[in-house]
Amino acid sequence: MALPASRPFYLLALITCAALIAIALYMEHVLLLEPCPLCIIQRVLVIVLGLICLAAVLHNPLASADQPRRLAARLYALAVTLTAMLGGAVAGRQVWLQHQPADQLPSCLPSLDYMLDVLPLQDMLSLLFSGTADCAKVEWTFLGLSIAEGTLLAFICFSVFGLMQLLRSTD
Repeated sequence: MALPASRPFYLLALITCAALIAIALYMEHVLLLEPCPLCIIQRVLVIVLGLICLAAVLHNPLASADQPRRLAARLYALAVTLTAMLGGAVAGRQVWLQHQPADQLPSCLPSLDYMLDVLPLQDMLSLLFSGTADCAKVEWTFLGLSIAEGTLLAFICFSVFGLMQLLRSTD
């Protein structure tokens, strides 16, 4: 028995990723909210999620019950789950920073352009993932959630989606 196609689910996830990036760009260019290093990492991970979902939409892995397509379905689901969990960890780190007292926050970092020019990649990534005082600022909220908290919620939803697709592909 063939499972229902996974294409509509991945298409919805792709549209959600596109909407999240559009909102982030609106906040940056219209509301003039400057993204912190952790925000930039989260954007990249949302784009990666969108690309995985785009590949799944184009491939439509659960359209048939043959073994290679079922393996592909598992790989897409696993990739979504792992990427979303990494994004959740980054967003969770930012939420944690936002709830720390100001005197316990790490110092601000130089600009990303400067770090790219001067630091080795490993050192730059280590600094970016640790977050800074910039990452702790809450400059905008919606329904009582900061941007980081909303993004964490989105990554949790993507993780659940990926797990559901993974379970679905093993039936």
